[in-house]
Amino acid sequence: MDENIDAFEVILTRRSIRKYKKQAIPEQIVQKLLHSASSAPSAGNQQPWHFVLLDDRKILNVIHTFHPSAKMLVEADKALLVCGDLNLEKFKGYWMIDCAAATQNILLAAHSLGLGACWLGLYPREGRVAGMRKLLHLPSNIIPFALVSLGYPAEIKPREDRYNPSRIHHNKW
Repeated sequence: MDENIDAFEVILTRRSIRKYKKQAIPEQIVQKLLHSASSAPSAGNQQPWHFVLLDDRKILNVIHTFHPSAKMLVEADKALLVCGDLNLEKFKGYWMIDCAAATQNILLAAHSLGLGACWLGLYPREGRVAGMRKLLHLPSNIIPFALVSLGYPAEIKPREDRYNPSRIHHNKW
């Protein structure tokens, strides 16, 4: 996709992509994704996140053993792990909301740059969190929140209209 694509078009056409071409993602694209993630809103601007870039095949190929929905990582060129840092949390309980915003920024930026991506939830699934902690030797204050698989798409999914007027309320239920 063109970098100058309309934001509404990016939001409305983004889909979870689980099949990837064998094509490397350039470092400058990865940096754009990380800048996008870091630009997410957070409660009181606390920015309680850390990001772990995963491109080691030994790591990517084993994650599906503790995360059953992560089989696409075997084909993905890279993945970004979004983590919450409890030591950076100024507003208790908001770290996961902040990390969700950062994860969404990664997904939208990836789509706008022509990449396919898929959100793989970790937190609050204890087995997934424990598996990622052990695999990456994460400190106790770092909570693995979500993993985003990344690669050039080998599948095209049609746009889906998810707007549902019955879920919209005006001034009262």
